[in-house]
Formats: sequence, C-alpha cells, structure tokens
Amino acid sequence: MGFRAAIVGRPNVGKSTLFNRLAGRKLALVDDLPGVTRDRRIHPAKLYDLKFDVIDTAGLEESPAASLEGRMRAQTEAAIAEADLVFFLIDSKAGIVPGDRTFADMVRRSGKPVVLVANKAEARGAGSGMLEAWELGLGEPIPISAEHGQGMPDLREAVIAALGEAVALDEEQESEAETPLVGDDIADPDDEALAYDTTKPLRVAVVGRPNAGKSTLVNAFLGEERLLTGPEAGITRDSISVEWEWQGRTIKLFDTAGLRRKARVQGKLEKLSVADALRAIRFAEVVVILLDATIPFEKQDLQIADLIAREGRAPVIAFNKWDLVEAPQQTLAELREKAERLLPQVRGIRAVPVSAETGRGLDKLMQAVIGTHRIWNSRISTGRLNRWLETVLAHHPPPAVAGRRLKIKYVTQVKTRPPGFVLSCSRPEAMPASYVRYLVNALRDDFDMPGIPIRMTLRAPDNPYAGKARKRG
Repeated sequence: MGFRAAIVGRPNVGKSTLFNRLAGRKLALVDDLPGVTRDRRIHPAKLYDLKFDVIDTAGLEESPAASLEGRMRAQTEAAIAEADLVFFLIDSKAGIVPGDRTFADMVRRSGKPVVLVANKAEARGAGSGMLEAWELGLGEPIPISAEHGQGMPDLREAVIAALGEAVALDEEQESEAETPLVGDDIADPDDEALAYDTTKPLRVAVVGRPNAGKSTLVNAFLGEERLLTGPEAGITRDSISVEWEWQGRTIKLFDTAGLRRKARVQGKLEKLSVADALRAIRFAEVVVILLDATIPFEKQDLQIADLIAREGRAPVIAFNKWDLVEAPQQTLAELREKAERLLPQVRGIRAVPVSAETGRGLDKLMQAVIGTHRIWNSRISTGRLNRWLETVLAHHPPPAVAGRRLKIKYVTQVKTRPPGFVLSCSRPEAMPASYVRYLVNALRDDFDMPGIPIRMTLRAPDNPYAGKARKRG
C-alpha cells in the first residue's frame, strides 16, 4: 500500500493547484479568490516514481467551531489525522503571517512527518518569504511553483527524507493514478447483449438546487461526516467523489454544487462550480434528483430533470426532508402524480421519500437506483421488437400525410445506456412527432421500461436501385 499525503495551509497559498499538479489532472477548482476549496478531496497521485494518495483540504482559518470556516477546519484536521505525511504550504510572495505560525503549531502537534513547501517561488521577491519560513520550525522550506511545475524533484527528495525510502519507495504499492476520468470507463455495449453485471462499480451523482440536502444525504449513506454541511446555501463547490459499498456492490457517489437558474449564476467561481456539477451529471450512470419535499417541483427542479433526460442518464427522484412533511401518505401520492404530469419524458420515474437528517428511506432509494440502472442497461431482441411492432401497427397504424400513408418496415435496438432504437419507415421527415411519442410510450409500457429516457431514431430503408440508371430494352 502507498502512503497518504494531506496538503494544508492558509487560504489562497496554492493547495488545489499543487493537488492538480500531483494528480495529473485539473480536478479541483482553482481561482484567485481565497477559500475556493471547502470539502476534502482524495485522489491517486504521482511524483515521478512515488505513487500515493493526495488529499486537498480547505484553507485553515481561525474561526469559531460552529461557523462555516470552523467546520472547514474540522475537515482539514480529519485529513491530517488520516494522512501519513503533511505538505504544509506557505506563500513565498506573502511571507509568514500570524496564521501560518498558528497552524504550523497545530501540524506539529499532530506528530505527522511534515514537508514545508514554499509555493509561488518563481515570483519576484519570494526569497525573503522563504527565509522567514525557517521561523516555523518545520525544517527546510522546499521552493516550488505548483502552477508551473518547478521544484518537483526537490519535493520528491523531501518526501523520501521525511518518510524514509522503505515507505516512500514501496515497490509493491498499487496506485490508481492512471484511472480514467469520471465516466471514461463507462463502455456502451452497442454491439452485443450483455447480462446485467451486479459486480461492476456504479456511478451515482446527487444533484439538485442549493440547500436541498445533497451533502447531508451522501454523509448519511457513508455513516460519517465526510462532506461539509450546514444551514448555509451553496456550501459545496467542487464535485466530490467518495466510494461506498451497498450490499456488496461498490458505489461511487458524487456530491455536486447546487444548481441555480442560469440567470442567477454570477461570478467566475459559481460558473466553475456549475460546470463541474454538469460534468458529473454527464459522466454518471444514475442521477439522484434531490428535491426539498417542503418546496418541490420548482422550475429549476424541472429543468435539472430535463437536462438529465437529454443527457441520457438514468434519473431517480428523492423527496428529502420527509421528516418535516405533514400527512405523508397523501403528500407522497400528490408528489408522484405531479412527477408523472410534469416529467412526461421520463414517464414512470421512481420517486422515493427520504430524510437525510434521520436516515429514513435510504435503502429504498438505493433499491430504486439499482432498479433504474438495470432498466437503463436493458436490451430487447429484434424478434420480440418486431412482433410487438406488428401488434402496435394493427391497433394504431401510422397516419396518412399529404394523402399517402406512412409505412413502417421494422424496428431494432441499436444501443443501451440509455436504450436507443431505430425505426425503418418511408418518409421519416413526414412522421408526426405525436406518433413517435405513441411508439415510445408503448415501448415503455409493454417492455416495462419506466422512468428512463428512450431514444427513437427514424431512418428510411435503403433503396437498392438508387443511383442506377434505368436500362432501355
């Protein structure tokens, strides 16, 4: 096993930039604004021949424990506790400030090996800041530029000196530094029917408006305060992934930033957070749309659900804060009726009441997630489809357009995730959208495929005589 390193320091010293450098990808949001990172993020990293897990943390600030900054500091302290090595970052340009001394004492008290890293060393006047860093009593500062990748060989040597060669250069460690990005490993089995694999890891993104309780729900699944939560709206900024096991199956949960209406998204940082959340949606398999049960089905909720359907992901609705609802049975019946009426593109979507605060309904939600994922992966043989098509056409044939009746030849499924079908018919451009909707809804009902987006593509049959000149006798 490799070691684990936590990157800590004041806000805006470049912790997330160094995290991205070691991870080899731009995973963490980076901005000039202090305090961008709030949750701790763990990812496999590589520093030349050293392979380890790196933890990005929130900037350390002196604040009351109950405040947002205080809760962020608690997350950083948890990261230090689980790390084998601490990278203590300072800003060479700014030099040492009182906060650096305070937090250096905290790191020293942890008893963990520490590498003092003087970031932004490429800046003019950085030399004096590095000399001041000796005052912290954490050893020799290692000058680097996380943004430009300078000083990495010295950082490697400092890590080996701090941990010893036996730990740092463990030959048998297996790092996942080369694992693909979120969604890169999701194959789309277009060519062959595959049995549903219950052993493969399942990617689940939790999305919704700000303050719907997304981070609280993920913490409830994990059974620990892994993600930062609180009454303030918009706490989460990065899309944070955590692994968890449910009934023997690995689940990769993605907590995302709250999605507000586009007109209200202002500032570069919020735009980056929203883009990160949208990326998590695109590369998830199942997306849990978390609605506040006390104010459900706002316009933004419907737009989020529509986006998920257009992206072809498998959606599940969770009505959170169910412990605050009066007359739960009546309310649930009304909300499910609303979901059917307001989301016709995913008719039959599974909707589960949960309480992230009390842990109620979490197993039912996961059963709905697995059931929806199974349908999303389903494949129907061409023989069954065309026997079904004969029955449908006999019951309700396609209409006549411009005096000529449209003819449908056959239908076949060409992909899964989500299920996609090709309908061979004469004059595809003239086929009414209402009739295509009728076919999709009939497919959904007759083959038991509720709650997922279904793609139907129209195609004209190949004409064997096209392009051939008529022979004269």
